[in-house]
Amino acid sequence: MSDTIEVDATGLFCPAPILKARQKLEAMSEGQKLILKATDTACAYAVPNFCAQSGHTLAAKRQIGKLQIFEIIRGAIEN
Repeated sequence: MSDTIEVDATGLFCPAPILKARQKLEAMSEGQKLILKATDTACAYAVPNFCAQSGHTLAAKRQIGKLQIFEIIRGAIEN
């Protein structure tokens, strides 16, 4: 598995981008990077909150026009 996975959630409204990201992150290993692309303005608040609550690190976020790009590092999830 590659160290970076990309999820294109453009055109989807929250919570769909978060759900797509969570599904991919669950299949990834600790330390791998997920790039989430989204256009819903609610993601600007939802993604950082999701990361904080889920133990993942929001390494970077940037915006190009309406496109928001989030770099998320998968954290350790304890069962």
